[in-house]
Amino acid sequence: MNIRKLEKLRSEGLETVPSEERRKFLRFGLAVTGVFLGGSVLSLTSARQAGAVTGTKHAEKFPYNPHYTMVIRQNRCIDCERCMEACTKTNFVPSYGYRTIILEQERELGPEETEHLFMPVLCNHCNRPPCVRVCPTSATYKDKVTGIVRMDSKRCIGCKTCMAACPYNARYFKEETRAIDKCDFCFENRLSKGDKLTACAEACPTGARTFGALTDAQGEAYKLIHQPGKMVWVLRPETGALPNVFYMND
Repeated sequence: MNIRKLEKLRSEGLETVPSEERRKFLRFGLAVTGVFLGGSVLSLTSARQAGAVTGTKHAEKFPYNPHYTMVIRQNRCIDCERCMEACTKTNFVPSYGYRTIILEQERELGPEETEHLFMPVLCNHCNRPPCVRVCPTSATYKDKVTGIVRMDSKRCIGCKTCMAACPYNARYFKEETRAIDKCDFCFENRLSKGDKLTACAEACPTGARTFGALTDAQGEAYKLIHQPGKMVWVLRPETGALPNVFYMND
């Protein structure tokens, strides 16, 4: 986004991201360039591309290694639910539960003409996860190596405080274990066993989900996020959670 468009947003009464939050995103190699839809969608661009506007340099270090991420190319989702089926099978998710879901939005294009949009949603594995802060037993924690937000079901007392704190409604109470369950980027059942992809990313027939690491400059996820001229956003940036799931259209 250029300066003229950013000034247009400001003239329309839309707030820009506070400088403190801007600095935090820059540490991860992403530059904030604007906020849309009343602050509900954050626009980010490669810090390299935004350098002329912000005067910043590309970050070379990340908090975790590998620093796992997922890129959702929203316009590619066709709501086939293969990702959900693969997740359920891989992670033994009960019929009443979920680790990932697909939201549907109906948009009016004109008289008697509508468009259906689909948005995959899962745990965003935030860098500042509200769920971790509120857990009274440390049952939910952020892995110090990978940054994945994980659950220790043996510590969980089922108080559901983390469910209330999650900005993405990405947790559910699993009756079989009497504990909270959620997406862990398939760490327990795939990554820790040598697999490179999450079940949902591997099952997606359209490439709507791309899993990888921000620390892997040669990986597809990194390259998607850092494409020149492409807009990338996160959900609910106003919470300050700093999510690691990014959205874009291509």
